[in-house]
Amino acid sequence: MTADLYTTPTCGYCRQAKDYLKKLGISVNEKDITKDPRYMQEFERRVGAHSGVPVIFLKGAKIIGFDKNKIDKILGI
Repeated sequence: MTADLYTTPTCGYCRQAKDYLKKLGISVNEKDITKDPRYMQEFERRVGAHSGVPVIFLKGAKIIGFDKNKIDKILGI
């Protein structure tokens, strides 16, 4: 299973989200929106221009922010 994770390099919650997903055995497709304009365009299309990071797409669900409870609920744990 893989999660898309939209991040920025200075986002502490992004690092926590990535670490938590990896701890659960989920591969993380990290997309730094500050380093690749394609990721920023994709982020704006999928999430909206006024959202912050992290944003996680996991099993078809969108999670805005690092929300362990929502991640666990989506995974059924």
